[in-house]
Amino acid sequence: MSQAIPIFLVNAEDIRAYHGENQKWLDVSGFKGQAGTFCVVPDAQGSIAKILVGKPETLDTWTLGSLAQSLPAQTYYLADSFSAETATQLCLGWRLGQYQFTKYKQNAQQAAAELQLPENADQDYVRAAAEATFLVRDLVNTPVNDMRPAQLEDCAHILAETYEAKLMVIKGEDLLKQNYPLIHAVGRANDQVPRLIDLRWGEASSPKITLVGKGVCFDTGGLNIKSAASMKMMKKDMGGAAEIFGLAKLIMQMKVPVQLRVLVPAVENSISDNAMRPLDVMPSRRGITVEVGNTDAEGRLILADALWEACSESPDLVIDCATLTGAARVALGTELPAFFCNQADVASLLLKIGQQTDDPFWQLPLHQPYRALLESKVADISNISNGSYGGAITAALFLQEFVTPTTPWIHVDLMAWNLRSLPGRPEGGEAMGMRSLFELIRQWVK
Repeated sequence: MSQAIPIFLVNAEDIRAYHGENQKWLDVSGFKGQAGTFCVVPDAQGSIAKILVGKPETLDTWTLGSLAQSLPAQTYYLADSFSAETATQLCLGWRLGQYQFTKYKQNAQQAAAELQLPENADQDYVRAAAEATFLVRDLVNTPVNDMRPAQLEDCAHILAETYEAKLMVIKGEDLLKQNYPLIHAVGRANDQVPRLIDLRWGEASSPKITLVGKGVCFDTGGLNIKSAASMKMMKKDMGGAAEIFGLAKLIMQMKVPVQLRVLVPAVENSISDNAMRPLDVMPSRRGITVEVGNTDAEGRLILADALWEACSESPDLVIDCATLTGAARVALGTELPAFFCNQADVASLLLKIGQQTDDPFWQLPLHQPYRALLESKVADISNISNGSYGGAITAALFLQEFVTPTTPWIHVDLMAWNLRSLPGRPEGGEAMGMRSLFELIRQWVK
């Protein structure tokens, strides 16, 4: 510990009380202890004696999130005493701030500052949560030429081998033989065949938790082709699958006692002579027919087949994650994921956990009168509303048609991408709400 550099969290009063010997330096530096600022204090030999960090009124996960990339690449420790919960939060934020995505840049990797974790911090959780977050970020940040359905499948194989899980993958025409027609229809126009990734882990006697992730590795919009501006961000359209893989990794690494199942339909929504067309009517795994009002509303189609399969085993909880609608972003912005839930007590718990973990959600309603907007004149249901409002809600109502009424269900509609860099959350792919979902599951099984 003696070789590491101490970090003190201070406000103006702390500076006057405990760091008065540095006042001249602090005056020159202009440091007054404001939240979001820090000051490097030298010793008499010109080395770093200590770091002073402005202390906010409330400490949270992101208090130290920017320091790993801002401080000299040395080793530091927290000189103040914190509760185990606060120490864990602070250390996790520091660790998340170390992330860099430099896979495609030569000599771009920069050493990040290291933080020695206090003994009372939950070191296993910090390590596991950071690794899971980095997995999500890496998957979303990777360009499509290296992150296609086959690469999503490779990720599942690595998780299965690492944590001794069972993996089954249904591909191509076998999707039709085993009754996953919507997944097949969305992905059939691409040279990489669509597939359903099915991973299982845990003891059969444990509570059943099933996770479903939208794995659209690239979305052209199909024949209802997207604009160039909209298509530019579509490498992140598998962000739901990435989030689910990260969540599964965190669950398995932390050995949460659940019977885990992960379902990821992995496709590319492409344009070809065999692509699905607007107003096509297709069967679903549930047995009801779906009219394709718009081929760019493909994510809900692949999720529909996967959700119906997820409910077939009567799980105790189903969670799906998807970069599903722009309407959710219009309502809540890009940094706050929307969720829908069919059970009020589950929704209340998730909202509470989101605030406690600094990984918040906002609930939107499953407003049943809007279900009429999905009516089709030729099929049992349309995949889009016949109006232009409430798109996140009508998308969730479409998915609800493929969830059995007695199954507790959470649907997450997320951006999976930071448009700006914030402490601990660099611009690019992001695991939004993953830690809150993990904590919900961990509390669920207690």
